[in-house]
Amino acid sequence: MAEPIKVATVGDIEDEEAIVVDGDTNGTGEDIAVFFSDGNYYALDDICTHETAQLSDGWIEGDEVECPLHSAKFCLSTGAAKCLPASQPARTHKVEVRGDEIWLYPGTPVDGAVLGAE
Repeated sequence: MAEPIKVATVGDIEDEEAIVVDGDTNGTGEDIAVFFSDGNYYALDDICTHETAQLSDGWIEGDEVECPLHSAKFCLSTGAAKCLPASQPARTHKVEVRGDEIWLYPGTPVDGAVLGAE
């Protein structure tokens, strides 16, 4: 697990949008998308588990993101695959807000993450 890193400030990510933290920057080697929706921050690996597509380019609503390629949906809070064609969960990463700073804990799963996602 990589050390926590500051990735943004509150207000930097618009509602139902995401930013991408490069794999070299976050220390995991895999890009991580940090999402903001309904007042909450979430982080998932940026690649759909069904086929190579960036989840950060998908549609975000509530606690779900829809893959832009084949419409697979993932739960932002647990990583669970919500519908086909995805059957494998996405890996989650802990996000913490400290004052007005958003910190990412790359490789640290969130509490309640779906088994098999990590």
